[in-house]
Amino acid sequence: MFTGEYHHNLDAKGRLIIPVRFREGLGTEFTVTRALDGCLAMYASTEWQALEAKLTALPMTNEKARSLKRFLLGSATTCELDKQGRILIPQVLREKASLDKDITLLGVGDHVEIWNSDKYNEKYNFDDEAALEADWEGLGV
Repeated sequence: MFTGEYHHNLDAKGRLIIPVRFREGLGTEFTVTRALDGCLAMYASTEWQALEAKLTALPMTNEKARSLKRFLLGSATTCELDKQGRILIPQVLREKASLDKDITLLGVGDHVEIWNSDKYNEKYNFDDEAALEADWEGLGV
């Protein structure tokens, strides 16, 4: 399970250091794809294969299923760590997630999210604890 928040910089070539704690769970080869809310997601091979199997099983006759496949599978790329523990994020994915220099990596259970730090902080500042409490109660947490 991935947990924790880390801050790193994207270099001029689009490479990102993956924290050691995340590397251990991801392995040397894993998948990066678009995710909801404007970020990217990194999946370990086993998690990605399970998700891919679910997506493949969706009916091609369903328009929403086709759209979801295009969104996730169409942007998926296999990444490998270099000797410095970095990955190269393709330009098209960097653009989709508005990744520039300051990056937030967030462990969210079965995957890791890659955020533009400003975008993440603006969207999820968690200042309203009363609203969080109500949301948690509504989810049964």
